[in-house]
Amino acid sequence: MNPSRPVPNTTATSGPAETQQRVRPPRPLRPAELQDWLNSRIYHPLSWRLAWTLAPTPITPNMVSVFGAVMVVAAGVVYCQPGWPWMALLGLALHLSWHVVDGADGDLARLTGRSGPHGEMVDGLCDYGSHTVVYLLLGWWLQQHVSPWCWIAVVGAGLSRIVQANHYEVQRRQYQWWAYGNPWLRQDDVPITGPGTALARLYLLLGRALAPGGVAVDAAYDRLATDAAGTANARTIARAHARDLLPGWRILGANSRTILLGVAMLAGSPLYYFLFEAVVLNIVLLASIAHAGGAARRLEHDFANAATDSVAAR
Repeated sequence: MNPSRPVPNTTATSGPAETQQRVRPPRPLRPAELQDWLNSRIYHPLSWRLAWTLAPTPITPNMVSVFGAVMVVAAGVVYCQPGWPWMALLGLALHLSWHVVDGADGDLARLTGRSGPHGEMVDGLCDYGSHTVVYLLLGWWLQQHVSPWCWIAVVGAGLSRIVQANHYEVQRRQYQWWAYGNPWLRQDDVPITGPGTALARLYLLLGRALAPGGVAVDAAYDRLATDAAGTANARTIARAHARDLLPGWRILGANSRTILLGVAMLAGSPLYYFLFEAVVLNIVLLASIAHAGGAARRLEHDFANAATDSVAAR
């Protein structure tokens, strides 16, 4: 959701006004270091096509976010139906398709000039809320077919997902701010109001704990980026730290989780997925947090050195 170049003019004239046709602009290129194969080759190209199709309609980005949430819940309902393996495959197909819709809301917001912190908040609420419903549905299924004790694994996995996803996303979002100047909730000057305010604040508070050093790097960035040259220098330094800053374990991302859940359902039970998420992924999380703290200190050090050099050169 992070174009590295502006969206060009979206109309072309081949004759009189009545013959004007919309011409789909090239898909905005996202930074390669932020992409995996599924995003760069499948999800994001399809998201852009969907957003372009929806741009002239009354459909808003928030409507797309809500529709994506409905797709996720539908996948959960399908997963709970008898008829293995076909229902498991259909549920997986719905869940995979959600990733296309999840990218389309941001693309549509940029095409229509509706980007902002409120849209980001709605998108986050839809993602978290819909997956919470899926976990509850699968927990109910386990209670009926295995044991009520399975709720321990379900709740543990659900809480783990919130923490793991927050760590993964905050790492990526703060990198995009340092490397490309793309604002997010922590930097946006627009106040967030409404029923999601408390959740947005909780998201940022949790992110501060799970992405240690990020606020200190923000301060070092601000000291360096006092003018256009300093800002460009700061972004160049941040991009040079990309491999160090970005989560090296993509298994913590949403793409991997969707596939892992589908594999568990094809294997016969969501319990396999919940146990994996609550145990194995938390071990990965701890390792990632430890690395993130060191990566932030290294970037802060380079920002500070660059700021000192800049002052000395004046």
